[in-house]
Amino acid sequence: MTPVILTAGSFTLALVVGLIASCIGGALGGVATGGAALGNELAAMMGSFYGPLGAVAGLVLGLVVLALIG
Repeated sequence: MTPVILTAGSFTLALVVGLIASCIGGALGGVATGGAALGNELAAMMGSFYGPLGAVAGLVLGLVVLALIG
């Protein structure tokens, strides 16, 4: 099995891709959850703001563990 080499560029790329994915997921979740009560635009904006709060911590922790393993 080949070792995983985590460079600064791949770390940054994974962080950016994860941040974008969590923003999109938060917006979709916000529309699904509160679209009827708040309106779709406000729910999407709030979801894309609050969605990455938990995801960024998980992304950073996962990447640090991956860097320590590899």
